[in-house]
Amino acid sequence: MGLLSIYANSFRGLSREAWMLSIVMLINRAGSMVLPFLGVYMTDELGFSIKESGIVLSFYGIGSIIGSWLGGFLTDKYDEYRVQSMSLFLSAPLFLLIPFFPTVMGMATIILIQSAISETFRPANSVAITKYARPGNLTRAFSLNRMAVNLGFSVGPAMGGILSAISYEFLFVTNAVAAVVAGFVYVRFFKRRHKIYKYRLLRKERAEKETPKEKGRSPYRDFMFIVFTVFCGFFAIFFFQFFNTIPIFYKEVVGLDQQTIGYILGYSGFIIALFEMLIVTWADKYLTLARTLLLGALLVAASYGMLVFNHGLLIIILSMTVLSLSEILVLPFMSTITALRSGSGMQGAYMGLNGMAFSVSFVITPLLGTAIAQEHGFDTLWIVSTVALIVTGVGLYRIVKKMLPAQ
Repeated sequence: MGLLSIYANSFRGLSREAWMLSIVMLINRAGSMVLPFLGVYMTDELGFSIKESGIVLSFYGIGSIIGSWLGGFLTDKYDEYRVQSMSLFLSAPLFLLIPFFPTVMGMATIILIQSAISETFRPANSVAITKYARPGNLTRAFSLNRMAVNLGFSVGPAMGGILSAISYEFLFVTNAVAAVVAGFVYVRFFKRRHKIYKYRLLRKERAEKETPKEKGRSPYRDFMFIVFTVFCGFFAIFFFQFFNTIPIFYKEVVGLDQQTIGYILGYSGFIIALFEMLIVTWADKYLTLARTLLLGALLVAASYGMLVFNHGLLIIILSMTVLSLSEILVLPFMSTITALRSGSGMQGAYMGLNGMAFSVSFVITPLLGTAIAQEHGFDTLWIVSTVALIVTGVGLYRIVKKMLPAQ
């Protein structure tokens, strides 16, 4: 009963807007079946080599970099409401066009455009969470949003594995439908609230006209934040093999079929959705931000290290469990650190720059991961990843202690 009470309390005090942003994310991500199966689709259906699929997946990363920068810029220039609405509605038809580009060059082009449009959503969404979170609840608001992402991701890949066994085209149609539904739900709930918030902000600015607040500094001139972002990028490069090289590893080395791959990826999302709020509440209470990131990075290293010694199904599930729990200790707190560091009027730029670090990983990870796997084997890839994540964890610990001494 005590544990249930603690679990329930971890959800208390969050705003209605934070809950609705999470519901929109849940709808959108429940349909997100393309990315985890894109590598398998290209090697299995289109006959691409592992290296060719890595090249195409890297174009997703290039588009993501463009989208992250553009999303941050447009959010600060206009607002997060317009950017999120535009991203959801414009990305839908692009998902439907993917099957019509079956060549390496064609796939690279359409994936570049699609990811650029889709990824403008991310910095805008982060700013919206910051805007609507109640005081003292910022990390939990980010965690609720991520819980929705992973709950959707637990459903999406499992359905994706079933649908892809019938026809890969179902993946693209489902992604498009989910984006449209999420767009309508978001606009319906936030249209009026956005206008009210904008009106109140205008009144506040007029009232404070005599003593205007100084605009925050640019993240591109914030040296410590740039260093932090670089370490975030290093972490993401090795962590996000989850989206590309791991499904290929499951298929090519372990010999799993698409349905089983989908179930394992869906299991990861389920674990995160179940434990995220509980673990975040615990970490928020007992750990500093620096120690939380260090612990999370070390756990990711351990999850990949396991794969060197055994490829059995039980080890794969254990590795995925550790990877899922470690994700909880890293990603929401990186967003919190970015929000705490950003200044007035520059939140979009800070979120955009930090998002670009993750986007860079979508360029490097598939190229680096598939190249190492093809030339030296997957065991070498897991060893390199383990060592790199340990070094990155230490780097994150030290820079966060300098950036936010009280945290």
